[in-house]
Amino acid sequence: MREFELIKRLQAAICAASAPYREHCVLGIGDDAALIEVPAGRQLVACTDSLVEGIHFAVGTSPAAVGHKALAVNLSDLAAMGAEPAWFLLALTLPSADAGWLDGFAQGMSRLAGESGIFLAGGDVTSGPLNICVTAMGLVEPGQALTRSGARPGDLVVVSGRPGAAAHALHLMHSGAHSDAAARAALDYPVPRLALGRALRGLATSCIDLSDGLLADLGHLLEGAGVGARLQLQSLPWPPSMTALPEQQRWSLQLSGGDDYELCFTVPPAEGARLDGLAQSCGIDLTVIGEITGEGGLVVRQPDGSRYQPSKFGYEHFREHGAG
Repeated sequence: MREFELIKRLQAAICAASAPYREHCVLGIGDDAALIEVPAGRQLVACTDSLVEGIHFAVGTSPAAVGHKALAVNLSDLAAMGAEPAWFLLALTLPSADAGWLDGFAQGMSRLAGESGIFLAGGDVTSGPLNICVTAMGLVEPGQALTRSGARPGDLVVVSGRPGAAAHALHLMHSGAHSDAAARAALDYPVPRLALGRALRGLATSCIDLSDGLLADLGHLLEGAGVGARLQLQSLPWPPSMTALPEQQRWSLQLSGGDDYELCFTVPPAEGARLDGLAQSCGIDLTVIGEITGEGGLVVRQPDGSRYQPSKFGYEHFREHGAG
């Protein structure tokens, strides 16, 4: 398959005709660059992520899962900003033009693009080691974007879903054990919390998605706002796949494992009563796991009140690969 045949194949499979902002992509695939008209009264939110085989997904992962995850991790960033998905660009590096792999990849990406309403506006294809880079763009009203820097002392720290399943699946894969189906689905097919992100506009004081681990990502919120936090491990919800694990192992995977793509956010204590209704309307668990403090960094308490000392705080690319 030649380059332009490949591009047309992707375009036909992924570009959703029903995408809400399709018509605002004035000039899309087929020119040197996309031409996009941002609707009046909106701000553009842009993010990008690369997925590398052997780093972000295992060799042999199904192409549909790779396509889904490549888009999902970017949609999760839009969710953390409270943005509405609009357009995305795809840069795809392939070791070969395998039509079967490409069709599976496009199917996984197309399904999520259709569900989220995002439109493929352009990109690039080239040959080389398998690597997928997506740049996603969303829209938000001026002043309504969620950021990492607004947490204040007394705010509640809240997490969506039940973190840890993806890290557990990865741990089982590395140990050669049978992977729980639900945990593997959490790893391969993360669900970006788009509805929750939009619902948090005007409510949350700060927000971040959990990609590198709860402790590491919460640490970014604290650094951005210049505050500390206390977390209570007895409040941290866990997925059913982790029920049989010893507490220390479960906590380590939940706090430092990463790849959850849940949202961690802060709300004023007076707004805590709204969380149950918000959880019901978004169809997702929302759990208060701690509070923001004025100082003291990040302190994690075990059920007996003693301080928990993690072996690591989260994933860091260059540290993990010995380059830093």
